[in-house]
This record gives sequence, C-alpha cells and structure tokens, in this order.
Amino acid sequence: MPERLAEMLLDLWTPLVILWITLPPCVHTAPMNQSPVLTSGSHLELSRPSEEQRILNRSKRGWVWNQMFVLEEFSGPEPILVGRLHTDLDPGSKKIKYILSGDGAGTIFQINDITGDIHAIKRLDREEKAEYTLTAQAVDWETNKPLEPPSEFIIKVQDINDNAPEFLNGPYHATVPEMSILGTSVTNVTATDADDPVYGNSAKLVYSILEGQPYFSIEPETAIIKTALPNMDREAKEEYLVVIQAKDMGGHSGGLSGTTTLTVTLTDVNDNPPKFAQSLYHFSVPEDVLLGTAIGRVKANDQDIGDNAQSSYDIIDGDGTMLFEITSDAQAQDGIIRLRKPLDFETKKSYTLKVEAANVHVDPRFSGRGPFKDTATVKIVVEDADEPPVFSSPTYLLEVHENAALNSVIGQVTARDPDITSSPIRFSIDRHTDLERQFNVNAEDGKITLATPLDRELSVWHNITIIATEIRNHSQISRVPVAIKVLDVNDNAPEFASEYEAFLCENGKPGQVIQTVSAMDKDDPKNGHYFLYSLLPEMVNNPNFTIKKNEDNSLSILAKHNGFNRQKQEVYLLPIIISDSGNPPLSSTGTLTIRVCGCSSDGVVQSCNVEAYVLPIGLSMGALIAILACIILLLVIVVLFVTLRRHKNEPLIIKDDEDVRENIIRYDDEGGGEEDTEAFDIATLQNPDGINGFLPRKDIKPDLQFMPRQGLAPVPNGVDVDEFINVRLHEADNDPTAPPYDSIQIYGYEGRGSVAGSLSSLESTTSDSDQNFDYLSDWGPRFKRLGELYSVGESDKET
Repeated sequence: MPERLAEMLLDLWTPLVILWITLPPCVHTAPMNQSPVLTSGSHLELSRPSEEQRILNRSKRGWVWNQMFVLEEFSGPEPILVGRLHTDLDPGSKKIKYILSGDGAGTIFQINDITGDIHAIKRLDREEKAEYTLTAQAVDWETNKPLEPPSEFIIKVQDINDNAPEFLNGPYHATVPEMSILGTSVTNVTATDADDPVYGNSAKLVYSILEGQPYFSIEPETAIIKTALPNMDREAKEEYLVVIQAKDMGGHSGGLSGTTTLTVTLTDVNDNPPKFAQSLYHFSVPEDVLLGTAIGRVKANDQDIGDNAQSSYDIIDGDGTMLFEITSDAQAQDGIIRLRKPLDFETKKSYTLKVEAANVHVDPRFSGRGPFKDTATVKIVVEDADEPPVFSSPTYLLEVHENAALNSVIGQVTARDPDITSSPIRFSIDRHTDLERQFNVNAEDGKITLATPLDRELSVWHNITIIATEIRNHSQISRVPVAIKVLDVNDNAPEFASEYEAFLCENGKPGQVIQTVSAMDKDDPKNGHYFLYSLLPEMVNNPNFTIKKNEDNSLSILAKHNGFNRQKQEVYLLPIIISDSGNPPLSSTGTLTIRVCGCSSDGVVQSCNVEAYVLPIGLSMGALIAILACIILLLVIVVLFVTLRRHKNEPLIIKDDEDVRENIIRYDDEGGGEEDTEAFDIATLQNPDGINGFLPRKDIKPDLQFMPRQGLAPVPNGVDVDEFINVRLHEADNDPTAPPYDSIQIYGYEGRGSVAGSLSSLESTTSDSDQNFDYLSDWGPRFKRLGELYSVGESDKET
C-alpha cells in the first residue's frame, strides 16, 4: 500500500509541474493545496488573492485559456474541483454569471455560475475518453447578455496505471526444426496496454519467460523467442510449453502484468538412418507360384517421420537376383519381395539374397553421422509342388498338303511331367478349337492325324489346341496352341475373272481390239499364276476373230476384218481355252459373247438391237412404245366420255315394257291409278282387314322358298290402316324369310279421320267437265295416257 500511494502522488505532482512550465504569461499556477484560477483580462488569481500576486498585463483580449487536468478513476465523497473561471469585469457585486457548455457540460462537469468553480461530478476513465472540449462565457446576471465572446478550453483526463497488459492473439503456436543451433529464432509475441504510452511508465512493457527454461529465451523488449539450447532432438521430446509474461511500469515492482502460453513443436529433419528389425529373414514359396506374387516383406525402421523416413529397397547381391525383385510400399514403408521368373524345385531348392534399405532424402548436414542405409540377408526356400505337364515347345507349326490322305500323320507334340514322380501323359484336342473335327491326336504319343479332307481354298490356316493331362492327377493339365497350314496343290482350273460381253462396231477396223479379258485361279502356286490361252482346235482358223496374249497375263480379242452387219448376224460366240502352269496343268473353256452394235464415227456404241433398223430416224423402240401407250389412253378416255353422255341423254320416263319395280320411284308421280296392279295389290288397300295370310312379294324373288307364316286372327272391319301396317311390319321384322324392307305403296288412301282430307283427284267433288286435258299429250307418252284416263272418266260421268 505505501508503494501504491507513492505512485499515485507521483502521478499527481507530474502534471502540476508540467502546467507550471507550459502555461502562458496570463496563467498562474496555484500552490499544491489550491486549484488553478483562469481569469480574463490582465491577470490570473489564485484561490487566495494577496498583494504578492504577480500581475501580467494583456491588452488584446479579455479571455486567455489553457489546459486543465483531472485525475482518472478518482472517487471521493465530494466532487473534484477541476479549476475556476474568473474575469476582471467581475467587481464582486455578483452581477456576472458564468456559463459552461461543450463535452460533458452539466453531466460530467458542473460550474458554479457565481464563483466560476468547475467540478467533476463523475468518475472518469481515460481509456474511454482522454480529453473534453468545453466553452466558457460570462453573461450579465439579469439580462443574460454576453459580456465577452465565448472561449474554448480543454480538460484532459490524467492517466493512472489501471490496465494490465494483454496478449490479444494468444495462446501461440510455433515450430522450429530439431537439431537447431543456439539462438535460432522461434517466433515473437506482442502484448498491448490500454494505458497512456506517452505518460509515465504505465504502458512500458517488459517480457519474461515464467516456464520453458532452459530450452528457450525471450528478448525483454522485442519479445522475440529463441532457442536457449542447441541440438534439441525431436525423437527425445517433440513439444514444449512456454509461459510468457508481459509487465508494465518497465518491469518495476508494483506494475501490472499479463501472461500467455506458447506451444513450440520441433519439426523433423533426417538425422536418423533406417535400421532393419532383424538381420536375417526366412521365406518359403511353392515352385508353382504365379509370377508377380508377393513372397514376403522386409522392413527397415526409421525414427524420422514423413519424407525423412522414406526408404528405397534393392537386392544388391545373392544367387536369385534374376528370379526375384523387391519394391517399396510407400504407405507401410516395407520392401515387398516378388517373383520375376518361374521356379523349379527340381533345379534349385533355395536362394539367398542381400537386401539394402536406404533413405530417399538425405540431409547433407548430417552426412557425417554415417551412411543412411542398412542391409539384411533373405533366405528363400522353394517347396515342391505337383506341376502340370510341360510341352517341349510353347507353340507348334505344322504343314500339310490339301490333298493329303485321311488318317495321315501331320505332326507330333510332346510333353513331360517335370515332377520327380514323372506321371504318364495323355493327349487330347480341345474340340472348341476344332468344331468340324478335322483332326485327331493319338492319346499316347501325341501324333496329329487328318480326319476329314482339307481344302486350301476354303481355309488356309487351322488353329487347334492340344491338351496334355497327367494320368495320375487329372487336375494337372497343360495346353499348347498348334497352327496347321494347308499347302496348295493344283486342283482348280483357271476361269474368266468375270462374265465378259464384248461389243463390236459395224464400222470397226481390222486388227481392232474388241475386248481384253483376264483369268483367275483359286490355287496359289509358289511362283505365281501363268495362263495359256488358245482357241478350240476346230476354231483355230476363225475367219472373224483372233486372240493375242499380253504380258500382264491377260488376253486381247481382235477383229480380223471389217464390215460386220447386225442384219446378217447380231451375236458371235467365241470359245477360249484357259490353261494354268500347274503340275499337272488344268484347263477350262470360257465362251466370250461378242455383240455387233451400231457406233458413231468416233467408236461410241449407240445401239446393239436389230429393231433399230426398222424404226424412224431419231426414234427408239422405247419412244415408240410410249407413243402407242398415249394413243391407247386417249381412246379409252373417249370411250368413257361417250358412254357417260349416252347415259345422261336417256329419258327419265320409263317405257311401258319396263318393270317399274326395278326403277327409282319419284315422289311427284301419282301412279297409274286403279289399272296399275303390278306395283301393289289394290285389294289390300280396299279391304285392309280382309287378308291376314301370306302375301308373296312381287318386286323381289326370294332365293329359298319357305312355308308361309301363320297369319294373325281376323280383326273386325273398320281397322285403321295405320294399325294394319304396324302389324304387317311386326310380322316382317320377325320373319326370317322376309326382306328387310317393306314394299307396300299406298297412293289413294289418306287414312281415317284425317283433318286435311283426301288429296286424290278421284274423290274430288269439284266438276271437271269444263277442263281440257289435251295439253297433256305434249308432255310425253305417260302424260298422254293420263289425259286419256281423265277424259274417259269425264265421259263416264256424263253418261
């Protein structure tokens, strides 16, 4: 406590001394037990005025201001007196009032308007606000009129050491390579202090290490952490915890402090060589193991980590360097021994290898520690296994002529059992490779024979697979491919390469080449094809054509004369004999068709048909056929048009001898009256109730005759015709022998009880005696007949 009190008193005296030195001539500093008084005009008074005051005159202004100070964090029972305002315009009559405005006026700072005393009424914190700017003014007490212009002054908050240092970015982490030299920089830390850095030692920090010696040290002012010991080994200890302290007041007693932690990790360097866990390794492997199979693993341990621990493995010596290889496993850091070539227990039963492991990344700084590699010995024992048969050759190539006899031997395959027991071998053919069963193999000696005839022209190569199986262990089998080449023999006669047809111009010249032909042979002689051409013996002296052999093994046909005529002979057939050079030679006869054609002056074929002579100039047979087809089409159109015109001009009136029932009945035709008894039975209309039995249809002749259906019971007279028609319609609907339509035609009966009455002229009450029907004769034969009927009726009435 005494130390803390002395520190606070020192803080209080310092600004007062500074104020004494820095105040201008118009400002006086009061003794230590009094507050400063700021006055207007020519002098500044202390709180106790006396005659000993020094008076300084200033003529240009009434107010002169400087800074005031107030101690932060000061608290007491009474407000703190910061200072006093006074003006020489105040005679002491209390007619002047002091006004204070600006930062904190009325809330933090309060003024006595009569005396001008300024008090701080709240506890202040410099870290929140370091200074306040206020404005002072003297006004008349009664009128509030300003006596002088307002002036500004500053109240500064005086700092005390009330904030401890802080590490804002802690805790810290850093790395440093292992085996580093003394004084290697690790990292630096920084602490901050909220106190005033320009006033006193409140913000002056000093750094130290509380924990972490003797491995690390720190610069007191810069806070740079360095290694304090050389050659720290990561493999011994990898991580260190360092506690760092920052203390203000320059590290003196009574200062505030803050701490943080720093975790230092040593990073690895390649300072350790690989080391095999054992000097001798033993492995065993069956002799029938597949190539590339892993036989065993060896491992060299390295205390380093990451890339510094990577090692490469090699076989540097031994009797199996050609049979085995070793590869590195980057994940497990192992060396994997694999088989490169097949093993044979019967040949060699064990192998010895010398294996070396060496670091991939070597640090030259530590090369003096010795070679970063190690060696170990590997012994591999080969175990016996039941092996499959081994053929004397990996593949076989056999040749056979295509005319070879059946069951003849083509070749032989051999195989043996490599085991000590030497089991007998049985041979067979994989029939999936010989689907047509063209070959056989002897099961005991492996001789391959021909089973079916061969034809080189169909297939030159035959690829089969021979299987060798141990008799004592059928699971031990081996396969070998056998390629059989079919050799050619001369068994095909040559022939024309294609079907040739030559064209000979009528205006051709003697010796002109008509056609060039070539031959082909399915055989394949060793020296290539060579063909001979000749005419038939009876056509050697052919008067029209001759042949000529060309150097390219082709044949040219030439005309002996000119003046060929299609009228005399249109086509010539020229037989040619083609022979090959085989042993024995084969031949065939091919016939060349030569057609005589009409050609232009430059030899271009135009027509090869005889009909071209009889056609008009410029017209071909196709054009003539097209013209005839057009003429026939026009004739058909004309015939159809005439037929349609005839049908259209026929009269609509039906002749007397025509059956009206076979024609369309017009609705405006009144019919023939009572005399027309062909279309319907007039008796039915006169007595609808009279006939109930079967009435044969007169308009349609049925194909089959059926018994007439049973008629309905007689109904009383006076039945309505509408009901009668409905009854007959019901009968027709249920009678399978009746047509699907009704042919009853009613002309004169209008029905009973009709409001309109009858429209028939036969029942008209009007007298037609004054009518003349002769004009109907001009309308045609039918209307003439109608006029005669009406005339007869009128004459009957008169009589």
